Amino acid sequence: MAIFLPLTFCCSLASSAEAQERPRARDIGIIVGEFSPGPNNAITDVAGVRVGHTTVIEGEDIRTGVTAIIPADGNLYTNPIPAWIHVGNGYGKLIGSTQLLEFGELETPILLTCTLCVWRAAEALKDWIYQQPGMGEHTVNPVVGEVNDSVVNNMWAAPLRREHVFAALNNATGGAVVEGSVGGGTGAQTYHWKGGIGTSSRVLPEELGGYSVGVLVQSNLLAGATLRMNGAPVGRALDHYAYKNAHAASSDGAFSKQDGSIMMVVATDAPLDTRTLARLAMRSMLGIARTGSVAENGSGDYVIAFSTNESVRRVRESNEPMLAPTLLNSSMNPLFTAVVDATEEAVYNALLQATTVESSRGRLSAIPVDEVIRVLREYSTSE
Repeated sequence: MAIFLPLTFCCSLASSAEAQERPRARDIGIIVGEFSPGPNNAITDVAGVRVGHTTVIEGEDIRTGVTAIIPADGNLYTNPIPAWIHVGNGYGKLIGSTQLLEFGELETPILLTCTLCVWRAAEALKDWIYQQPGMGEHTVNPVVGEVNDSVVNNMWAAPLRREHVFAALNNATGGAVVEGSVGGGTGAQTYHWKGGIGTSSRVLPEELGGYSVGVLVQSNLLAGATLRMNGAPVGRALDHYAYKNAHAASSDGAFSKQDGSIMMVVATDAPLDTRTLARLAMRSMLGIARTGSVAENGSGDYVIAFSTNESVRRVRESNEPMLAPTLLNSSMNPLFTAVVDATEEAVYNALLQATTVESSRGRLSAIPVDEVIRVLREYSTSE
């Protein structure tokens, strides 16, 4: 992970040691669903998927970054992978969506950044793609999503630069994924607390196919909803709930915006075509609903789903028809369960891993873990 921390950095982020001390959901006994996670409980448990972050902290008012998801090895332009985008609520700036929906194919990595950073990010991603082996003078379709991090970030200052995007892409790796206040989640908030990047995975039993499903979220779910964790009313119990102060902002500005956004990236190694990926993608909305989301009027809620299975990956050009296997609709239920559960847990991981972020614009406080544990025990969800 590359982190840009210029000399003008002011001490508004928690230390890396504090970030490492914060738990993930399973560390405090939150077990979502029946299927087991993969070894990293991350989107990178789907073989070939890599994730990289660049966190940009500059001066008193820049608190942002970019997260890169590279879905598969090789040249994605000459050998795209099947993909789909589901729009839960369309108030957002998602670059590259129409061509992806037209072709049902993903031909570049996916970037997640701040709302007014998407155009610079797309330009940089385009430049990075042209530097990859096998590229010629083709047009490319960069896919870039976003959330609004303006409570702590001056996104009008054009804080994201080409080198930030290149660093996230070039440093993307498999294995464990850094979560919380990092990359595209640096300035995000969720349910009145600090939000950010979260991830989780599920592996189906062999008798159900043995396939893996991984989810990564850029969680910026805001004040129009109330947090629930594994069924426990955590937000209400901690006095942070929707419409509590309908006409007043909180002292730290966390209630100053009533709508929010979330980007959800779903990866699977199951052989799925674009139709079955569309069905899988829409189920992620059920996962965020379990956490309390109501997909507010001004929320950008998007799911990008793709399959890495080699049998469904095709060459870009051929005069001959190409056949690709796909699971039958009747086989999709275990995958639906996996993606709902993994999405729910990814939001919890984003909340629990996030550290407090402060700037001259405002403050987003990390959720108090001890208090969360107390509420979970009270409602017998963490035993």
